[in-house]
Amino acid sequence: MITNQTILSIREYGKVSLRLSQLMDQRGMTRNELAKSIHTRFEVVDKWYRGDVSKIDLDILARICYVMGCTVEELLVYEAP
Repeated sequence: MITNQTILSIREYGKVSLRLSQLMDQRGMTRNELAKSIHTRFEVVDKWYRGDVSKIDLDILARICYVMGCTVEELLVYEAP
């Protein structure tokens, strides 16, 4: 719903959550395996796994989706307030 309020005046607008840990656990994949598969450092995958990402790197997102065989919608979930 769009109102006359600006995003800066809205205190509760929801959040985006990462579901990488759930998807990896379902598939039995470790963080080390994913890091090697997408050719990045363990620390990068660990941040995604813990949901500690503040800015999304679209290249990393695409690699994760490709290797995990999932869609962006399965990995990122918007939670309304």
